[in-house]
Amino acid sequence: ELVWLREHPPLYTSGTSGHATDLLEERFPLFTTGRGGQLTYHGPGQRVAYVMLDLKRRRPDVRAYVAALEQWIIASLDAFNVQGERREDRVGVWVRRPDKGNGYEDKIAAIGVRLKRWVSLHGIAINVEPDLSHFKAIVPCGISDPRYGVTSLVDLGLPVVMTDVDLALRTAFEPIFGATRPAPPNDD
Repeated sequence: ELVWLREHPPLYTSGTSGHATDLLEERFPLFTTGRGGQLTYHGPGQRVAYVMLDLKRRRPDVRAYVAALEQWIIASLDAFNVQGERREDRVGVWVRRPDKGNGYEDKIAAIGVRLKRWVSLHGIAINVEPDLSHFKAIVPCGISDPRYGVTSLVDLGLPVVMTDVDLALRTAFEPIFGATRPAPPNDD
């Protein structure tokens, strides 16, 4: 079992529910993936966590796993006094934006997973300080309702850097998923 923390160059990915019409402008390469979900953006300023866990050993329940990922993100955001919330009708983690109007919410973190023999693949993406204009070239996660946008920690006014988010992710992981140990050193 491993968790990889990555930051990608600008690109779009399409999950198994993706629609070609959700790519509004070809700004960056588009990669088709085997994960669930629709189109999303990955790029600098976004922490992507690839999570490979043996759910057969833990709890073989897809919905419970996605809920645990959402809870992991929510607990990590709590370290920055950001109240992340889950929604029954929308996957990912959301923050309320009353400054934009009544009922407005922005997505701060996306989730896209795949299971193979109950081993999880793909994972989460938390917007720390990406260029949010890059989301305008797609219909992010298939959500076109103008009340639902995309935000980041820095967009919310928090001077957060990637190492702060990494520490928050590490701290919040164990209470939800169990004890961890560091990976052996990489000799590359």
